[in-house]
Amino acid sequence: MYSSGYQKILNAFLWLGMRNRRVFVLDLFCLVFAVYAGFSLRLSYFIGRQYREDFILSAVLFAFIVALALLAGGTYRVLWPRASVEEYAHFARWYALGVLVFLPISYFFDFVRVPRSAFLFMSILGIFFLTVTRAVWRLAAVSRPPHSEHSERALIIGAGEAGTLLARDLMRHGSEMLPIGFIDDNPELRGMAVASLKVLGGKAELADIIKTEYIDTILIAMPSATGEQIKEYLKALEGAQVKIRVLPSLLDLADGQVNVSRLRSVNLEDLLRREPIHLDCENISALIKGKTVLVTGAGGSIGSEICRQALSFAPEKLLVLGHGEQSIYLLLESLADAGNKIPVIPIIADVADEAALDAVFDRYKPRVVFHAAAHKHVPLMEYNPREALRVNGIGTWTLASMAGRHSVERFVMISTDKAVHPTSVMGATKRAAERLILAVQQQYPDTKYMAVRFGNVLGSRGSVVPKFERQIAAGGPVTVTDPEMKRYFMLIPEAVSLVLQAGAMGTGGELFVLDMGEPVKISEMAETLIRLHGYEPGRDIKIEYSGVRPGEKLYEELFYDLAHVEITGHKKIFKTKLTPEKESILPTVQNIVFKEPCAAPQKLKEEILALGCDAGGRP
Repeated sequence: MYSSGYQKILNAFLWLGMRNRRVFVLDLFCLVFAVYAGFSLRLSYFIGRQYREDFILSAVLFAFIVALALLAGGTYRVLWPRASVEEYAHFARWYALGVLVFLPISYFFDFVRVPRSAFLFMSILGIFFLTVTRAVWRLAAVSRPPHSEHSERALIIGAGEAGTLLARDLMRHGSEMLPIGFIDDNPELRGMAVASLKVLGGKAELADIIKTEYIDTILIAMPSATGEQIKEYLKALEGAQVKIRVLPSLLDLADGQVNVSRLRSVNLEDLLRREPIHLDCENISALIKGKTVLVTGAGGSIGSEICRQALSFAPEKLLVLGHGEQSIYLLLESLADAGNKIPVIPIIADVADEAALDAVFDRYKPRVVFHAAAHKHVPLMEYNPREALRVNGIGTWTLASMAGRHSVERFVMISTDKAVHPTSVMGATKRAAERLILAVQQQYPDTKYMAVRFGNVLGSRGSVVPKFERQIAAGGPVTVTDPEMKRYFMLIPEAVSLVLQAGAMGTGGELFVLDMGEPVKISEMAETLIRLHGYEPGRDIKIEYSGVRPGEKLYEELFYDLAHVEITGHKKIFKTKLTPEKESILPTVQNIVFKEPCAAPQKLKEEILALGCDAGGRP
């Protein structure tokens, strides 16, 4: 124990000798001078012979003890020209500790005598001198011009906390951008100085300010802004020959760090930002905390995000089930890189494999199941109808039945808006899955089954955006199926947060539908994406229309009948109670999958579509 402490002190001195020895020596001089000033003020600026020995001993002991306390507190590891208020507070605490250690020595030992008023003076002057020297370094660093004459002239949109932090980071640390001022629509800030930069005007004056100030780059520093607000600024910037960079949303800035490295190009996710979601974290925590949670399709975009958010509520362990080993491996790597300490157990299995699932439930005994595994690609499932029904239908029934058999508390299935009036195999199989969930609910009433239905999510593997990105990078054309095609879009973190919320509020037998906002025209999305890359649609990058693919609809719906829709305790989640059907569709599904594997594809499609068109149980 003692040798370990000695080694730590030795290592600290060795480190000090390499990096901050000059600061350490300067602190010793400042502390000695503080003792001299304290004695001088007490003795009318003259230290008589009778006090000289006390002064020398006091100066040596006080400087040594306080400097040693500062060394032990790690204050010499701080880069003071970039220090924050928290680091100065930490410095003050360790200084106070050093003074408190010196105090009993000066009063209880005869070899050194310090007048009480002198002790007060030197304690105050000591921290004053040490703080001033550090503040001078910081002021010198701030006043030092870090930008070259070739730096890009940048205008920051948003004079709030994020904009202020960004401006200070640009000015202190230097970069290729020189901040010129702010744009903010708050009239109270007009003409005021924020972080030594003037608020030059609002959105209405943006175009003129760009010209008069010779702006090269626009920095949008509004993490809490909605997608509509971002769109308004982009519209105001149309025609301006400037680069545009943006800070991510508050969700992406969860660590609170705002600096130059967080800036990136504007993307479609920024334009789909909505008001931050307020969750009932207490109920979600009661759903997940301390329990074993199983997520199927865990390697997919939705499944992996469910895993990340579920881990934040401290489950006992997380079971990540997927059919593709590479996606599960990548998920494990990302969770480890994020610092996760909760046990995560990888399971490679097919959700339609009853024996494999039985072994998983028997061994790990999950209490909560999030079922995100499914075949989701509409055109591909048109060519593989039996496989779509096997996974989406039989797989859901098998997993749900296993959950009931092993007394799982809650079972939450991820559904899709394509299940409403389905025209595709994929949509019909997801509608069949919703109906099968209801049948299992009647069979196992102690387990609470529910489905959560929502539309497309940006950033998923099946999203159209990566395809558009590749086509733009290749110089076009960008292919859109139909100029009138519309889709609902949502951000993955937002959708998953609402899935967890719905799972916590369900009582069994519900179909929840998420508020997807307004549908977006795919052609307009393509045009926006082209502009975000700095091109003009039709002139630089052409848009071509390829025609609606098999199984696709021009627009999607979220409900069969709005008269059956109910509001919930959350304004972005709606629900409907599923009406019990006279008989389960399971025998029909099993017949299609297991007894007619060689049936003609067209016949299979017709039978599968019929599963989604049955009137029974519709919400």
